Amino acid sequence: MTFRTPSALGLLLLLAPLLPAQQPQARPGAAAALPSPTGAWPTATLESQGLAREPLETLVNRVHIGSMGNVDRMVVVRNGQLVMDQRFTPDYRELSKGKKSPIGCGIDACADSSQLNEFNYLHPNWHPWYRGRDIHTLQSVTKSVTATLFGVALQRGELKTVDAPLLSFFPSYDVSKVDNRLRAATLEDLLTMRLGMEWHENDRPLDSTNTTLQLEHSRDWIRFTLAQPSDTVPRTKWVYNSGASALMAEVLRKVTGVHAHQYAAQHLFTPLGIKDFHWKLTPTGHPDTEGGLYLEARDLAKIGQLYLNDGMWGNTRILAPGWAKQAIARQVDRTAATPTSPGYGYQWWRYDRRGVDIWAGNGFGGQFLIIIPQYGIVGVTNAWNVFGTPAAGMLMPFIDALLTSAGVAPAAR
Repeated sequence: MTFRTPSALGLLLLLAPLLPAQQPQARPGAAAALPSPTGAWPTATLESQGLAREPLETLVNRVHIGSMGNVDRMVVVRNGQLVMDQRFTPDYRELSKGKKSPIGCGIDACADSSQLNEFNYLHPNWHPWYRGRDIHTLQSVTKSVTATLFGVALQRGELKTVDAPLLSFFPSYDVSKVDNRLRAATLEDLLTMRLGMEWHENDRPLDSTNTTLQLEHSRDWIRFTLAQPSDTVPRTKWVYNSGASALMAEVLRKVTGVHAHQYAAQHLFTPLGIKDFHWKLTPTGHPDTEGGLYLEARDLAKIGQLYLNDGMWGNTRILAPGWAKQAIARQVDRTAATPTSPGYGYQWWRYDRRGVDIWAGNGFGGQFLIIIPQYGIVGVTNAWNVFGTPAAGMLMPFIDALLTSAGVAPAAR
């Protein structure tokens, strides 16, 4: 699918459903505000932005009594105004004490210092907060942020199309032995997770049989992924594949001439006033574009607001016109055979509910960026439910609380 810049008339028609000022369900007369040059969001009450308090406070109370597991943060923005910022304080030193699993070891559980590194998901030095800073692991929400960089590169003219053959971005790699079926794949197939590659992630436990754990233990994530066999031709089926997302690191390096974390800092984070972040690096020096980004919750909400504004930040265009609509479209209508299965776009999820479009980034442990364009709402939750204790999870309760708060009635049973 070639990405084209719309004509002026086409652009107006394309952006109409995305601009907060044109959303009839948003609070009348409420133009979307933006954070100040210091990066701080303007604040308002829930009620002043037309949101009911009770549904969100009920969810907060459920977190406090422990039914939602280890939740760290809940942020809500409407019409560009920060209307809720709730912090919680799980004690991860205590929660991790003595814990050990294939994804890491906690306090007093690591065999030696070689296990003390930022890919240890159970140790509180690195997860969920990074080295005591107020930045939280995003896990696979990293995928959505990384895909956003392609919208930046299109706007800047460094990337021409997502229809380009995928392997054309890997001239520095020996691709002579890749599965022949992969040669037909495009960059868009990578973005929509339809490479046709055999990858066992969601269908395996978190152990040595899981391809993503194998990837994270490999010395070269790019070569590891390119060496995987295919089990079908591209665009035939959707398979969740963090290796495909890891390939974005080299595609962006090839297109822009710098690594993704450097490019993001200059052309995405700085314009949005995002000053503090950390991006884990793989053994080859590539950033971990499948799950290695840490951001503060209010800064992550800026990514959501950028999509609400179709890539505009004030008077500055950051994403190519129409990229937001393309990236969050249901490129894959259903990711499973069930009728309630979410859709998928360019590393973004679609959890449409109650007849309302819901765009989302979704990360391991309970990281969610929720965008409800029809109502001008951005929501962020951070959690770290990785220690084996059963928890309800925040995704659908958070979406339901936001919808109910905005006055969207539950679907009739």
